[in-house]
Amino acid sequence: MARTRRARHTGPVATALEVGRARSDIDVMSRAGLPLSEFMHEAMASIARVVPFAGACVTTLDPATALVSSVRKVGEIAGHNDADVAWAQIEYGIEDPTTLIAMVEEGTAVLGVSDAFDGDIARSARMAEFMIPRFDYRDEARVVFMDRSGPWGAVSMLRGADEPRFGRDDLAFLREVAPAFTRGIRAGLLATTGARAAAEDRGPAVVIVDAQDHIVQTSPGATAYLALIADVPDPGDPLTMVQALVSGARRFARGETDRVPRVRVRAGDGMWLVMHASPLGGTPDRVGDVVVTIEQARPQEIIGIAADAFGLTPRERDLTAMVLRGADTKEIAAGMHVSPYTVQDHLKSIFEKARVTSRRELVAKVYFDQYVPRMGAEVGPTGWFLP
Repeated sequence: MARTRRARHTGPVATALEVGRARSDIDVMSRAGLPLSEFMHEAMASIARVVPFAGACVTTLDPATALVSSVRKVGEIAGHNDADVAWAQIEYGIEDPTTLIAMVEEGTAVLGVSDAFDGDIARSARMAEFMIPRFDYRDEARVVFMDRSGPWGAVSMLRGADEPRFGRDDLAFLREVAPAFTRGIRAGLLATTGARAAAEDRGPAVVIVDAQDHIVQTSPGATAYLALIADVPDPGDPLTMVQALVSGARRFARGETDRVPRVRVRAGDGMWLVMHASPLGGTPDRVGDVVVTIEQARPQEIIGIAADAFGLTPRERDLTAMVLRGADTKEIAAGMHVSPYTVQDHLKSIFEKARVTSRRELVAKVYFDQYVPRMGAEVGPTGWFLP
């Protein structure tokens, strides 16, 4: 990728007033219920005023697996997606203490790669094999946005050879704004900008990747699903998610991780999808092949991530699940062994946290009307609506 030349960061550091204003702006935005892309764009602009960077990659993560579920680009790398798959091969296929998964496992929210390796950035495989030879980036600040539910997103901010390394003040500011950024991602993930027609049920689609990481087969529907995933402002290559799953599946098969490669993805039109990967067996020439399956998410697969995003209590989570299944107040009260008045109290708290005023709005916010035409239909043993 030929990088666009940029204005180098050589000016004075941000003043205390600028730092305070940026911190306040991000906090306010995180509470405004902005759609995800809008929040990320505005929040990164605020960060750039305090911690300048040449380019940045902002991702959402599935809090259950720390796998990337969407990619957005900022700065000089916006629109350049030709190296995204190679990034995923390294990010999810190697051992490195500065990978996103390693940071999550260690509980490390913020780090500077140069600082982590005492200035010897070549000790990071990602820097030595990817960032330096491809782009001549010489330092990276990484932030994982996580809470008790897990990691919701991350940002990688990059600087070149003739720019200063990310220093203590830079990392301290990023650490301060991380909780607000986490809140904004959680809210933005479930924010909607309007209703749409009921989603077309295409059924599962598969992508088969060989041992050399080449796509050798796809089923009908795979291209359409990937196009939906990429339908966001300044997107990365949707095959980034495919490659992350493939690399994760190989590590899982080798026993290097106990994380089953699976990720819940919200497409650009609001549709919830689930992607998961499994190594394939067969003839010796097919060893290393991995199948990635993409399908519409079942309702129960979304309830957990929605409840975590809203910050619901375990009791509120159970009640929300019953609401989303179409149960009325009497049924909920009987199922939870509480009075109808207690159900209404819980509903009031849920509505406040979800910023809705009715059950119908709650269903629409969580599912974006993806399942509404089928709500009330019989559910089969797999947990999916019967034909």
